[in-house]
Amino acid sequence: GKIGQTSTKYVIRADIIIEGVVNKPDVIGAIFGQTEGLLGSELELRELQRSGRIGRIEVQTQTTSGKTTGTIDLPCSLDKAETAIIAAALEVIQRIGPCNAKLTVLNIEDVRTSKRNKVVSRAKQLLKQMMSDSMPDSQEIADEVMYSVRIMEIKEFGRSRLACGPLIEEAQEIIVVEGRADVINLLKHGFKNVIAANGTSAPPEIIELGKRKTITLFTDGDRGGRLIIEELTSLTDIDFVAVAPDGKEVEELTKKEIHKSLRNKVAKDQIMGQNASYHMSRHQRDNRSQINAEITHNKKRELSQLHRQTFKEMLEDLIGTRGAYVLDGDLKVIGKVPISELSTTLLSLDSQIFAVIFDGIIDKKMLDIADKTNLSFLVGMDNNVKGTGTNVSLFTAEQF
Repeated sequence: GKIGQTSTKYVIRADIIIEGVVNKPDVIGAIFGQTEGLLGSELELRELQRSGRIGRIEVQTQTTSGKTTGTIDLPCSLDKAETAIIAAALEVIQRIGPCNAKLTVLNIEDVRTSKRNKVVSRAKQLLKQMMSDSMPDSQEIADEVMYSVRIMEIKEFGRSRLACGPLIEEAQEIIVVEGRADVINLLKHGFKNVIAANGTSAPPEIIELGKRKTITLFTDGDRGGRLIIEELTSLTDIDFVAVAPDGKEVEELTKKEIHKSLRNKVAKDQIMGQNASYHMSRHQRDNRSQINAEITHNKKRELSQLHRQTFKEMLEDLIGTRGAYVLDGDLKVIGKVPISELSTTLLSLDSQIFAVIFDGIIDKKMLDIADKTNLSFLVGMDNNVKGTGTNVSLFTAEQF
């Protein structure tokens, strides 16, 4: 009837106070006897012990002044809900032998968490020993051990299996980053309330967390990071935004850089005002009138320097995103959409569109849609359409 240690998931721990003197077998007998028939056949303690799903019940008692007090440990391999039911059932015990008794469950310990904590603790000891005994070139090994320790703390959250730290449920303030590598780096530096959004489209778990927690969005210090800010703040209740130093990614930041970036976080409303115009340089904004003056009815034209610079920056920004920018005549961004939704977007906006820059290859279908919407410029990574006679000016990455 003793459950194997390797299969134990939880240990139910309880205190017991008995108004009299009893023996350990009396306590164990009361547990089985007074819970019999209470929970139905599937959770009958005797049957569960015979099948190995609960283990040997350990009872420790001591008698003082005619009263018996003690503790009960009940190992269990059932799931969380069933374990909690068994624990609650123990508290119905009111008598043991001829004596009144009160049993109170103290906690349900997750044995796997305890084992993991022991592994982490031992790894720290071994790491300390290695760093004191090893030669200087052992730093690489030390970093690997530290990395492995942090990996053990990573959990998965929700149906989307988002990488996160162990305190994501308990913490009232959480940090949302882009991917798993960012989570690992923040864990390495002691931030356990962090979760990955896995890209620019907010998973439902992040949206739900935003309704009940204070969220700081922490992004890379590049154009990709600004795109994530733009997308997630429009889909999720983000409270603050923190950005890594220019040109750096969250996954490579030092502890000092992480703290500095988070200290400098700003409210969402403030960052949204900045994001609305980041696509255009200050020089370009000051020269909108010049840009407009260059737009004529002749759509088949060469790029001006201002157009060239704007399109080049946006095309570089889109590399690997499978997205597209839709621009109006002032080179302001009307919207940023996935390529899969580009056709629908173009047909719905129609005459408002001046140019489209997208992370994909210009083909006949895309060109036909561009023609229908009277685009002036269509800019892609490459072009499979030759000699079409269209009024749309086509450009590719290599031309920049």
